[in-house]
Amino acid sequence: MTDFSKLIPFAARLGVHVTEATAERVRGRIDWSADLTTTGGALHGGLLMSLADTTGAVCAFLNLPEGAQGTTTIESKTNFLRAVREGHVVATSKPLHAGRRVIVVETEVRDGAEKLIAKVTQTQAVL
Repeated sequence: MTDFSKLIPFAARLGVHVTEATAERVRGRIDWSADLTTTGGALHGGLLMSLADTTGAVCAFLNLPEGAQGTTTIESKTNFLRAVREGHVVATSKPLHAGRRVIVVETEVRDGAEKLIAKVTQTQAVL
């Protein structure tokens, strides 16, 4: 598997670990840490969005049409459903549409007990 931390240094700095990467499914994990929280010790929403954006981008990258140069996020929608105050979260991204100009990815973020934390839909432009 490709070491995506070298391709996405920002995600590596946040502690995102891509644990599975196929065209059908990408998974990434981040552990709770006090320095990644907001009020009340909950993981920061921006961190959760960054995790989802990372796994979504990898999923889009793995679904690029032949001859494409890369991908970039052009739209992202996040619904937060609950807070995470301990343990870890796992983001699982799957392609909804892989076209010649755009790729749409859906990501679920779940905690260690498999409870749904956030649902993200993002659109990636094909470069």
